[in-house]
Amino acid sequence: MQNKKVVVITGASSGIGKALAEKYIEEGWRVAIAARRKGLLESFSRQFKNENIIAIQTDVSRESDCKRLIEETVGKFGRLDILINNAGISMRASFLDLDIDVMKKVMDVNYWGTVYCSKYALPYLLKTKGSLVGVISVGGFIGLPGRSAYSASKFAIKGFLETIRVENLKNGLHVLIAAPGFTTSEIRKSALNAKGAQQGDTPRDEAKMMSAEECAEHIYNAIRNRKRQLVLTFLEGKFTVFLAKWWPKFVERLSYKMFAKEPESPLK
Repeated sequence: MQNKKVVVITGASSGIGKALAEKYIEEGWRVAIAARRKGLLESFSRQFKNENIIAIQTDVSRESDCKRLIEETVGKFGRLDILINNAGISMRASFLDLDIDVMKKVMDVNYWGTVYCSKYALPYLLKTKGSLVGVISVGGFIGLPGRSAYSASKFAIKGFLETIRVENLKNGLHVLIAAPGFTTSEIRKSALNAKGAQQGDTPRDEAKMMSAEECAEHIYNAIRNRKRQLVLTFLEGKFTVFLAKWWPKFVERLSYKMFAKEPESPLK
């Protein structure tokens, strides 16, 4: 194999994470796939029967799991070139009704999972002048009504990664903040309600969204080109972020109307 570089991808058992793993495997990378669901991880890795793939069961909300993920990857492959912090969960409820434990759980997975993995990966990424990637969403640029914990976690990731970038301006570290628009995945089906149970059915039309494979292709190219930021989809992504800078009240009203139209919206 010509390409000996190594990538770690969290949340790789489905959706964008799985599509990213497939892309890097196709491109000849050594890939460590991480997720909580061990069965799905192992089933995925068996499809390729490739010695350059390692599946590591990881709950990113646990610091010890994140440390083990990085150590096992480097132990097997000898280096680390890219960490893609993709693991995440969502929620849907008004903050008034939301149990604080749900807020903590979302922050533990989305924000602290990114912090833990990045902490243990950073020394190895600095050696290779590699890439540290965080997958957020438009919810990391504007507050999404009914998603207070989710938006808070994504804002936090953005601020954290921007700081890491500045701290390492002279060290050759590449930091990408990737914000997909609405993309087909399980995240809405597994989103937590006000009491912490999974909501089950997605409130949005998944057929009209960008595919996970297309999203993964964009992220792959952004990493390869060492871009600072990637905001995907025009209307619900780039245009919304642009409008929010200049006409925030307009975007707030538009966002409220859009989310209020969802089935069983917590805004009604």
